[in-house]
Amino acid sequence: MLKTLDRYIIRQFLGTFFFILLSIMLIAVVFDISEKTEDFAKMKATTGEIIRDYYLNFVIYYSNLFSGLIIFLAVLLFTSRLAHRTEFIAMLSSGVSFPRILWPYFLAATFLTGLSMVINHKVLPAANKVRLDFEEQHIRATFRVDAKHIHREIAPGNIAYFESWNAKERTGFRFSLEQWQDGRMLQKLHADRARYDSTSGHWRLHDYNLRIIGEHTDRIITGLELDTVIPLRPSDMGQRWEFAMAMGWEEINAYIAAKQAQGDGSLMPYLIEKHQRTSYPFATYVFTLIGVSIASRKVRGGTGLHLALGVGLVLVYIFAMRISTVAATNAGLNPLLAVWIANVLFTVIGVFIYRSAPK
Repeated sequence: MLKTLDRYIIRQFLGTFFFILLSIMLIAVVFDISEKTEDFAKMKATTGEIIRDYYLNFVIYYSNLFSGLIIFLAVLLFTSRLAHRTEFIAMLSSGVSFPRILWPYFLAATFLTGLSMVINHKVLPAANKVRLDFEEQHIRATFRVDAKHIHREIAPGNIAYFESWNAKERTGFRFSLEQWQDGRMLQKLHADRARYDSTSGHWRLHDYNLRIIGEHTDRIITGLELDTVIPLRPSDMGQRWEFAMAMGWEEINAYIAAKQAQGDGSLMPYLIEKHQRTSYPFATYVFTLIGVSIASRKVRGGTGLHLALGVGLVLVYIFAMRISTVAATNAGLNPLLAVWIANVLFTVIGVFIYRSAPK
């Protein structure tokens, strides 16, 4: 059962958190409106669509994105205020242990962690889908991904290749399609250009030649144009990695499995996004432990010094997270390890700071 001290600390924690969150989101929306005023004037979207489809989901996305930083600031601010008013000294002097004082902090942190987990896995993918669709339709004129040397296994033993791909024109150059069986190539289709027709869903090949490999002789068929049904879509060539944020848990797992079967080597952002949905909410416990341990000590600099130390640690955390994800993307670091390593590192730092906190 919660005691008066527990209710007081939880109320202060959550109240400060939601007040800072609301203030920052209001400022973010105002700045975004001022930046996109010209875009809004040109687009065909109604005011209701802008508010409902864009800004409502904008607030959900950025609230979750900055929640760790805001939790840390909330803990620092109200705990520093308690320390400045010598309330921490009074609690410790009355026989309340420091771990007992931490109990309501971690109750509130558990509530925020659970809330973030639900948002990350259930609410945010749907919100991001609506927001990104709105951006694609009204803000970004054309979704564009250009790439080179694309290999895709579109079916067992059927391997498609593009030397280069132009997303705007939906056209691939130096296209080839090989059919293999039991380690032996049966036929190879080559074309100078392959253009996707979005109306029919077919691929039109230009300047093609088909080589059918027989046991003793080969047969070659050539032509200027060929209409084909190839189970390949422009989205299979690649898409903005932000679209991983719009995928539900089952959807992103299915997408990763399908791309791995196709031999797609550009899956790291999707794997990182998948694991971050769980690792990021648990950073709440780390930020809470560090924040209380720093701010519970009454110092001459007061809240200002606590904020300076806290912001410095947050910047180091963000830097460490960025380094680990870059290492996963470019150096082959395991993505699961990459998204958890910062939490583990700062848990160790938090324990060290906690041991030096006043008790």
